[in-house]
Amino acid sequence: MAKEILALQANNTWVEVDLPPAIKGWSLHQLDVNNAFLQGDLDEEIYMKIPPGLARKGESKVFLLNKSIYGLKQASRQWFAKLSSFLLAEGFTKCLCDHSLFTYHRGSTSIFVLVYVDDIIISGTDDNFICSLKSRLASHFSIKDLGRLQYLLGIEVSRSPKGIFICQRKYVLDILKDSGLTRAHVSSFPMDAHIKLLPTYAKDLTDPSSFHRLIGRLLYLTVTRPDITYAINYLSQFMKHPRTTHLDAAHHVLRYLKGTIGHGIFLSSSSVLSLHGYTDSDWAGCPLTRRSTTCYFVSIGSSPISWKSKKQPTVARSSAEAEYRVMANLTTELQWLRYLFKDLHIPCPLPITISCDNQAAIHIAQNPVFHERTKHKEIDCYFVHGKLMNGLILPKYLPSADQLADVFTKPLGAQQFVRSGSPAPT
Repeated sequence: MAKEILALQANNTWVEVDLPPAIKGWSLHQLDVNNAFLQGDLDEEIYMKIPPGLARKGESKVFLLNKSIYGLKQASRQWFAKLSSFLLAEGFTKCLCDHSLFTYHRGSTSIFVLVYVDDIIISGTDDNFICSLKSRLASHFSIKDLGRLQYLLGIEVSRSPKGIFICQRKYVLDILKDSGLTRAHVSSFPMDAHIKLLPTYAKDLTDPSSFHRLIGRLLYLTVTRPDITYAINYLSQFMKHPRTTHLDAAHHVLRYLKGTIGHGIFLSSSSVLSLHGYTDSDWAGCPLTRRSTTCYFVSIGSSPISWKSKKQPTVARSSAEAEYRVMANLTTELQWLRYLFKDLHIPCPLPITISCDNQAAIHIAQNPVFHERTKHKEIDCYFVHGKLMNGLILPKYLPSADQLADVFTKPLGAQQFVRSGSPAPT
């Protein structure tokens, strides 16, 4: 689960900064830092033993490091501190909501720099300023200019006048090849609708590490494939003692991926810059703990930018409670997105509509009257109601049949899966 949350958070950072360039037609540039950790400056005394083969026999001297090297715990921090100091001196501002994002606003010029370890993405309104910035970066650091953004961290980026398309086609092909399923039959949905996996049913795997490795790789694939998010969330709960049935279910996901290799996320250039959220839950869906699986899904116009599928940490005593808790989680995500939009100097129309298929949860948000059935979730009630009164959100009822978030809470059959917005393979 932790790996899944990290992957989705990385997706949040990447896609949200990428959508305004798609809508506004800004260019995307990519830089790669050569030996990034070696370019950091140390601000404390650090000593290291002399490597084997260099020390004289019986000698007990040590080296005093003048520069950062790989293997130091401080290496990544010192590199980022040096890069941050340079960008701040250039007039950039570090975003409070995401410290890896730097913004520059002067008059009609807006430039954005996103840093991920040694990979840098630059976008903005002025291409001449961007070229100048790349030259100044190259004069201070050893940097390789990769030109227009096309491939980053296993994610392929394609651009056209209609928008930006991101996918992980090569990554999927590598997974299929390593799993030996390149010639497997295709499935039209990632998980059987009636499947019930148990931790003790069926035989133990002779090599559990293969299952661990496969799920780890699929977790990263959810960065651009929200359609498999629930299935991977479900399978990741059996990492401790995987069984043959769990591996069979994972192979079913691979057979679905084989038929949808080129699928990904399309960030439309015609999308309206307005947020919309969806919430859903599968109340008491876990047969072992009776905890609910809840999810939220956020889009800008027609473009998906943020999603999460997660089992709730406590047992919900009603479906309204399960729905309300995920509404509170979505509200925090929307509040963060609004801060991000503010840092990007992009207007965010309010209130943000939240589509929920549980009318009781909506009524509680609008009228926080507490009694014996709701007082145990009073904090979430106050939080969501406060944001509603401040004009940040506006919960609205949406029938379950039209709920886009349904695909994140439970396995669906082929017909329901396609209807929820995930096209079947052709």
